[in-house]
Amino acid sequence: MAFTEGFISELVGRKATINDLPIGKVTDFLVNEPDDTFPHIDGLVIKTTQGLRFAPIETVIDVNHDGTVALTMAPKEPAPPDQEALYLISDLLDKQIVDVDGRKVVRINDIEVANTGGRLRVVAADVGVSGLLRRLGLKSFGKRFTPAIYRSVPRSMIAWDSVAPIRETNPTQVHLSVKEGKLARLHPSELAEIIGDLSTREAAAVVRSLDDETAADAFEHLDADIQKTLIDDIGTERAADIIEEMDSDDAADLLAELPEEQQSRLLAEMNEYTAGELRELVKYEEDTAGGLMTTDYVWIYPHRTAEATIRKIREIAPVSEFIYYLYVVDKEDTLLGALSLRTLMLALPTAFIELIMDHDLVTVLPDTPAVEVAAMIARYDLLAIPVVNNHGKMLGIVTVDDAIDAIMPEELAKKLPRFTAHHHHSSHRVAAGA
Repeated sequence: MAFTEGFISELVGRKATINDLPIGKVTDFLVNEPDDTFPHIDGLVIKTTQGLRFAPIETVIDVNHDGTVALTMAPKEPAPPDQEALYLISDLLDKQIVDVDGRKVVRINDIEVANTGGRLRVVAADVGVSGLLRRLGLKSFGKRFTPAIYRSVPRSMIAWDSVAPIRETNPTQVHLSVKEGKLARLHPSELAEIIGDLSTREAAAVVRSLDDETAADAFEHLDADIQKTLIDDIGTERAADIIEEMDSDDAADLLAELPEEQQSRLLAEMNEYTAGELRELVKYEEDTAGGLMTTDYVWIYPHRTAEATIRKIREIAPVSEFIYYLYVVDKEDTLLGALSLRTLMLALPTAFIELIMDHDLVTVLPDTPAVEVAAMIARYDLLAIPVVNNHGKMLGIVTVDDAIDAIMPEELAKKLPRFTAHHHHSSHRVAAGA
């Protein structure tokens, strides 16, 4: 094919010919493998007197100077069903996509194609005004009467390796163009902003395409109303999987916003330990230490040596990233002391934990107001503060980021980095000293 590059809006509606005799018009372009980096076009849809027919790309000789598409043979096969191929015109034009590199939701106005390596491929999406002008047939008008104005219209192109189609439950719709691997390049707050900009159906489509951990990270940055809507749309089982991966305090906050019946259904889908933890956390008021605390922390016993504890931490590191402090407890979970990771690393290998831990700890009760918790964290320059009951039993910790959440506007707080990461495990209280 001698054709080198152009836009599909310039080709759609053009005559299809065989030996210069018209047989129909081009109505669409098919892609069988849309997830390729730059997917090749497998064929054209030609509207003939017999209906819509599929013309394999191998039968296309060229796109002539007058815009006609020359074929070697008449297309005989009917166009394939929507669920078997991606239709560039009907599935993508005027649909929203995520510009992963630009971190925003945009709308496709046109699609650029180019002949590379002998194959016609999709190379970019035009999301600018120039794409609209081209589609409206105003390109030539602008050039003829107002060339300076037309040239001043910026081209807004997104390389196709930043977008790739995904489908919703309804196979005839392709509302959003993103790829799971590319979404991982986004910060959770950016992903949450994108989800918040989409329609309910499109947002649910994105969440369905994500793994549980990525979805959990994004969920923590979403407004409560959007969270609740998404839970309704993605179903109880999938929602429970995502909530299990959320930081326990954020998961409890979300569950507290839901009706008791829905809350019970979600908890019933979770593993028994996590569900029990969350039932306890939901009981606390939102603006208290109990409402802010997470059960994601590392605890150790006092009788272990520094060397043995370090070995254990190496084993558990993949499932717990908040290990700035290690909390020392006894068999009844009574908080005895704490030590920083730095203290542990600098200690003699044979030193016992009880001899190097800090006994004089700052703690809060679960009903301590959130503002007081934040003030204590700031006063003592802590990364986290333990929450204990009246008998000194360790209940959880409030991290500095969650404390900031309590005193900062929600919109800004949700954009702050999180200390904890979400990895599936049976117990949030990670034991390095068992």
